[in-house]
Amino acid sequence: MLEVRDLHAYYGRAHILHGVSLDAAAGEVVALLGRNGAGKSTVMKAIMGVVPPARGSVAFDGRRIERLSPYRIARLGLGWVPEDRRVFTELSVMENLSVGRQPPRDGAPTWTEERLFTLFPNLGRMRERPGGRMSGGEQQMLTIARTLMGNPRCVLLDEPSEGLAPIIVEQMAHSIRALKEEGLCVVLSEQNLHFCQTVADRAYIIEKGQIRFGGTMEALAADAGLREQYLSV
Repeated sequence: MLEVRDLHAYYGRAHILHGVSLDAAAGEVVALLGRNGAGKSTVMKAIMGVVPPARGSVAFDGRRIERLSPYRIARLGLGWVPEDRRVFTELSVMENLSVGRQPPRDGAPTWTEERLFTLFPNLGRMRERPGGRMSGGEQQMLTIARTLMGNPRCVLLDEPSEGLAPIIVEQMAHSIRALKEEGLCVVLSEQNLHFCQTVADRAYIIEKGQIRFGGTMEALAADAGLREQYLSV
């Protein structure tokens, strides 16, 4: 579903990504793990075209997308939930969801408000609440739900558990597993290894803009030295 090969990206003259390669399939959850500043968010921004790749390729469902504008990439069915959430604070939950609506697409589940309220019951109890009067966890759920209103086939989640209370993190893990059961391709960037172990099938570790490991979560869990070298704080 998603294939990234030899991706390089810059911020100005700063070379941030150095030949990143990864892939993710439909019905699979793939974690991109690394410390703060390792390059996780930049990978997602480069995939979405927000940071145009300098070199390398990005293919989505067999189509090259690395030269497309972000809105065109989104219209192909690739959804992105940014780290800073970006809810419309003056709009209600229902209005925020309406902003993300796109037509149904082949090969992707079709999401309605009611289906999303089943996935995120908290949102269903605050339909008319403005986004600015919601907790961080509620805003995170709303941002994911708004992205799903676009009926994507693949979703990029940037730090979905960051700063959330443990009970909300548990709810988030349940929701990600539900998306996998729907057949979505899910790629999430995280620092929280335990969270990834509860939801992901495979993982990549990124450090200083380079992929240092790619394999199953079981292989990562069995390698204490690898975790100590690249993930310990």
